[in-house]
This record gives sequence, structure tokens and C-alpha cells, in this order.
Amino acid sequence: MMSRVHITDVILRDAHQSLIATRMRTEDMLPICEQLDRIGFWSLEVWGGATFDSCLRYLKENPWERLRRLREALPNTRLQMLLRGQNLLGYRHYSDDVVRAFVERSADNGMDVFRIFDALNDVRNLRVAIEATKAAGKHAQGTICYTISPVHDIPMFVTMAKELEAMGCDSLAIKDMAGLLTPMVTGDLVSEIAAATDLPIHLHSHATAGTAEMCHLKAIENGCRHIDTAISAFAGGASHPPTETMVAALRGTEFDTGLDLEELQQIGLYFRDVRKKYHQFESEFTGLDTRVQVYQVPGGMISNLYTQLRAQGALERMNDVFQEIPRVRKDLGYPPLVTPTSQIVGTQAVLNVLTGKRYETITNEVKLYLQGRYGKAPATIDPDVQRQAIGNQDIIDQRPADLIEDELEELRTSIGELAGSEEDVLTYAMFPEIGKEFLEQRQSNTLVPEPLEPVSSGGNGDQPRPTEFNVTLHGESYHIKVTGTGHRTQDNRPFYMTVDGVPEEVVVETLDEIYPSAQPEQGERGTKGSRRPRATLPGHVTTSMPGTIIDVLVSVGDQVEAGTPVLITEAMKMETEIQAPVAGTVSAVHVEKGDSVNPDETLVEIE
Repeated sequence: MMSRVHITDVILRDAHQSLIATRMRTEDMLPICEQLDRIGFWSLEVWGGATFDSCLRYLKENPWERLRRLREALPNTRLQMLLRGQNLLGYRHYSDDVVRAFVERSADNGMDVFRIFDALNDVRNLRVAIEATKAAGKHAQGTICYTISPVHDIPMFVTMAKELEAMGCDSLAIKDMAGLLTPMVTGDLVSEIAAATDLPIHLHSHATAGTAEMCHLKAIENGCRHIDTAISAFAGGASHPPTETMVAALRGTEFDTGLDLEELQQIGLYFRDVRKKYHQFESEFTGLDTRVQVYQVPGGMISNLYTQLRAQGALERMNDVFQEIPRVRKDLGYPPLVTPTSQIVGTQAVLNVLTGKRYETITNEVKLYLQGRYGKAPATIDPDVQRQAIGNQDIIDQRPADLIEDELEELRTSIGELAGSEEDVLTYAMFPEIGKEFLEQRQSNTLVPEPLEPVSSGGNGDQPRPTEFNVTLHGESYHIKVTGTGHRTQDNRPFYMTVDGVPEEVVVETLDEIYPSAQPEQGERGTKGSRRPRATLPGHVTTSMPGTIIDVLVSVGDQVEAGTPVLITEAMKMETEIQAPVAGTVSAVHVEKGDSVNPDETLVEIE
């Protein structure tokens, strides 16, 4: 039996996704690629997960171009990506023709290994992506999301491994996204799967709880020959065990990786300098955190919760949210906490805690989940919660994508001439709003990435040098560039700037225009310069947490009943339906699609 252990290094994807919010730019990857390519990794994980979103939203890079440039720079190494099964890289299920097209174009642009998973471990949601990968002649890696619950045990995972083997997978991955595995359990799990299948086993375990290196060793002793690690500069905490550490630990044994430790150390020094450039994106939770063993909250999810609660001024409620998450997870039938179910469970837990009434406000994603539109829940769902969320609506018991008609041609028509390639169409398919914005900015040559450091203003007199900086408000980041100002002696002094590339003019009369009172009589300033009334009456519709208006469902004069949906908001990538608190007539609507909104503002008035 082959004993050598092979390494997949995640430095170009999951490592920086876990520690610096997926902000590493392609320009910082390419200079080290020649050395990475010499090492002899089994593969390098370079794409998928949140990288696609981050490239478009923050870095203003074409993710397809990143893949092509990395393919050219790493000619001797397999490139690997993380694919969310029928969700691909987004947060909903796509039609089968979109899944097949995405896999085919990814393969054609240089992808070799597709690590395919489903958040619910519903193998029905993996079938088309696996078939498409095999049709492209690439490596299909079926993935088991490891979690702990009354229904998740080793026999269940072994059964799934057999199903993945029967579906034609080339290898198996155990994805321990939260760092829940312990060494002895790892040994038993790997041993049982190795005995039940003939496929190579890969172990992916985050270092959050400090047990990952021990888990790797026990996995290796029980038949695993492929492990995921991260170059030391981006290892540990919510990331992965250090590559150099595992290479050193196995050197001179029957499991020797054969990798050059000194050359790996040189690569580590390069990335140590790179990480300094991104210090403003460092997570508040970068170190060891054993709470994951109690609450099962992955490191990236902890960062999201921190952002949500800080925006509410409610950081002291963090432990309350931690305690609520397992309760919500139980109510929903124990889904593993991985994208997108980690966001679904986490955001609902925050709402439950902040509103003080469990499930008084329910996100649209929870409703879709309870309908079965993400797949089959691992365990029984709480019937009372299900009834409260979706009433008597039918429950879907088939593969969710069977209900989605082909949509690729419609997407091509919708994006039109903005798309210069099939890849552009798929970018729009993954993220319609930010994808379209990216393509529009590319066409108008106004793509402006967020700066890595604030640029100090300089010059003198009436012609200051442009100033660029980032502003984070209620969890949303904005790139601000001040391009000029009026003379400081003017009573009404204009400031000229761009916000995320869009020109704006702000006229400042007094300091109150910049720093409004915490509780002004007429409410806080709206996103378009208007003032929204503070919510004080029963018919004032407001939101529980900061977000963005996705849709306005009513107009002035409409008659509504209590509980009628009036708005849809988005926060932390989750949509929430806001309902009328009373019956009556809509007398005012203070928002429109795209507006940012805050708690206590009156968004709609009902008399």
C-alpha cells in the first residue's frame, strides 16, 4: 500500500478566505507561483468558495482572468476549486444547464480538480456537477461535510461515501469546515470509509479548535494519504495546519511527503510580507477558539456574527447568539454549518436574540429551507417553526433543481451586450447585482478596487490631492474617493467624491450635516439625502437590523392586513421579508430598491 502523503495547499484560496476576508489580490499571487509550482503539491486550491464574489465585489478583478493567469503561472500543478454543488458559487440552486456550463467553462479555463459539496450532504444536489466534471475529463472529488448531531454518525458518513463512489467520483474529501473533528474520531471515520470504498481519501480540517494537526496524523495512520494545509504565514486559527509543520512532522517516516522544507520556508517568508499589506482585513477572531467544540460555529461565521452585532451596538449579546445557534440548528433539522446553511442559521439566531422573540422575524432563506428548496434536512424539522414560517405551503420532497427550468438562454438575453463571453454570462448568473455592476464598470472603464491603505491628503490651499479610504457601515464596505472641495471660506462648501466609483456631491453647511444628532426629531438621514422619520407609532414599519432594500412590495394607497409583506431587505447575504405590523392604508413609503436602511427608521407608514 502506498504510504507517501500528498499535500493540497490552500494558500491561494481558503487560507486567505479564513483570515483576511478573501482579499488577497492576483498581483500578490503571481510573483510566487514559479516557486509554488516547483514544490510538487498534489494540488493547489486557487478558486471557488468566496473568491469569485470577493473578486467582483471588492477587488474589481475578473475571477475568470485570475484562473487563466494562475493556470499559465502554474503549468506543472493541478489547480483545484471548491464548488457548492447545485449552488455553484452563489447562494441559491441554479438550473442544470447553468451548472453544466459553469463546470465546462471552468475546466476549459484551467481547472483540474472540482471539490464538490452540498451543505446538507444531500447527494441529489451533487449529481449534475459530478457528471459535468467527468464529462469535461476532470477530477471529481465528492465531499462529505462533517458535523456533529444526534443523527450524524460514522455509519451515516460511510453510507454517503459509498453513494459518492457509485456516482463516479474519483476521490473523497472529508470537509471539517468548523474544526469539529477530534483525533480519535478522525481515526475511526477514516478507517471505516477506507474499508468501505476504494477511493483515495482527502482530509480538510480547519485549525480553529487546535486539534487539526492531531487529526491529520490519526487520519494518515488509518489510511488517508491526502491532507489540506496552508503555508505557515496564513495558517492556524480559522485557517489550516501549517504546511511546513506537517512536512517536518512526517519527514523521515514512511509517510514522508518528499517536499522541500527549506523551499517551503522561503515561500512562507514571502507570504508573511504579503499578509502585512492586508492587516485591515484581519479577522477579530484569528487565534485558537475552542468554543467551536461547543457551539459548532466555524471561524468565518464567528466573524460574520461579530460584524452583525457590532452594527447593532449589541456585541454584549454574542454569547446569547452562540447559545441560540444550536437551538435554531435543532429546529431546522441539524444542517451542517457550512455556506450557505451557516449564514441561514446564524442570521436567524441573531434575529431571534435581537428581537427578543424567537422567529418573530424569519428570513426568506429560512422559509425556502423549510420548504425543502435547499434539499432534504438531515433530521426532522420542528413542525411548529415550519408552520409559523410557511403556513400550509407544500413541502418539496424531490431534488430542488428539478423544479428549475433551464435559464442560461434567458440570462444571455438579460445581460445582453455587457457580456463579451460565456464566462461573463456565468458571472452575471452567479451574482446578478454585483456581476452586472462589475460588467458595467468594466465597459465604462471605472473599475476601482478598494484601497489596501488609506491615502493621506496632501498639497495645499484650494487644491488638495485626492483622498481615498474605506468606510464600513453596518457591515457594508464602501470605497470613498474625495476628488476635490470648494473653498473653505464658502458658507455652503461642496465636497466632490466617488462612492464605489459613482460620482457624488455633498454640500456641507454645518457640522450637524456631517454628524447629525443621535436622536434628531425628524429621524436619521436616508441614503439619498432625505430624512426618514424615527419609528414611534404602531403603523411605522422598520427593520430589525441594518440592510439594503431588495424590493418594495407596496405603494401609497394600498390596503394591507397585519402580516402582509411590504418590503424585502438583505443583510449579510440573507433576505428578510418585512411585514405590516398593523392593518390599514399605506400612507407613505420612504425607501426604494437599493437604499440602505437602519433599525428605528420608518421605512413605510401605515394608517
